[in-house]
Amino acid sequence: MEYIFDNERPIYIQLVEIIRLEIVSGKIKKGERLPSVRELALMMKVNPNTMQKALAELENEKLIYTERTNGKFVTQDQNLIEEIRKELAKEKVNTYITSMKRIGIGVEEAIRYLQELGGK
Repeated sequence: MEYIFDNERPIYIQLVEIIRLEIVSGKIKKGERLPSVRELALMMKVNPNTMQKALAELENEKLIYTERTNGKFVTQDQNLIEEIRKELAKEKVNTYITSMKRIGIGVEEAIRYLQELGGK
């Protein structure tokens, strides 16, 4: 998969967002072992130090953890994954509602658009 990074924000933050999304969406399963830092860096075409910084951030969030000699793994904590998933969903909804208000569409009408166009 080709990743395109925004030059306006640090790459490690974008990596955190990408990996976080892959975890909460289930693309990367809970308990799954992640590829090594070097492998991930090669896959995403970034510097290994940048990838390490992103993984450290995900570890701070407790989304991943390190087993000393076995590598990095996705958390088994489904409640944490659901909590982060819900936070991401709220951010997306707030962005959508704010955008709709900027073009003069109220919340009720914005919700109708979602219902009408959902899945299309």
